[in-house]
Amino acid sequence: MAEFILSAFADEAGGGLLSQIRALKENNLSHIEPRGLDYGNISDYTEADCREMKMILDYNGIGVSALGSPFGKINIEDDFAPHFEKFKRGVENACILGTNNIRMFSFYFTQEQNPDDYRDEVFARLEQFCDYSLKSGIWCCHENEKGIYGDNEIRCLDILKTLNGKIKGVFDPANFVQCGVQILPAYELLKDYIEYMHIKDCRYEDGFVVPPGKGDACLQQLLALFSQQEGNRFLTLEPHLKVFDGLKDLEPDGGEASVSERFTYPTNRDAFNAAADALHGLLQCIGK
Repeated sequence: MAEFILSAFADEAGGGLLSQIRALKENNLSHIEPRGLDYGNISDYTEADCREMKMILDYNGIGVSALGSPFGKINIEDDFAPHFEKFKRGVENACILGTNNIRMFSFYFTQEQNPDDYRDEVFARLEQFCDYSLKSGIWCCHENEKGIYGDNEIRCLDILKTLNGKIKGVFDPANFVQCGVQILPAYELLKDYIEYMHIKDCRYEDGFVVPPGKGDACLQQLLALFSQQEGNRFLTLEPHLKVFDGLKDLEPDGGEASVSERFTYPTNRDAFNAAADALHGLLQCIGK
């Protein structure tokens, strides 16, 4: 049976690293998937920035579950060379921060671009990422995301099966809901390749993100199934219940279109706390 370790994208709680650490501790979350920080996105951090961050995290007893990077979040026709150079820095940052995982993606497509026409280019780029990172013992962990090659379960399986032994999977149920994918069949298809899971919920009817357990992502059933895996498994809370600085940069519309008006919170920290409470409640329901 899996031993769940709880992590979070703590930038959604608001503030810099120290504020994020307080949010993690006060919500009984032991790890962070760093993304938006005091000096910008984790992909922009220098070696010195990361060494300072590691000291602060160690002092506070917080581990790093994965690097919450945006690698692979460029259009498939964008110049790959400078993006790959930035990725190399990301691998070094992961080593400094003591994690074996980098969360990444399989490139955006416009409505005019057919992903199937670019399969060879997608796989060539992904393999270049993987071959480089594995030299340092770092795994690329592919997240399903709307608008990229791996937006549905079939193309995710294509990635994870073809590059098996070089890449691992991150299962984001809310992102699958937004792409019209049925969650439990997708999990059954991909379960042998999933390294860790994002805790985020969503509704099919409108694509709005809602608190964990309030949407159509079958989170309680999903967690019960994932608990049957072996070893330590990270669950990374990604609330998306309120627009935050990082979301403005990550989503084309600034994130406004995906945030439900039915669940409103006065502050980012309140939204983060609500999502954490919901996660703990779901784990209680399955005896974890």
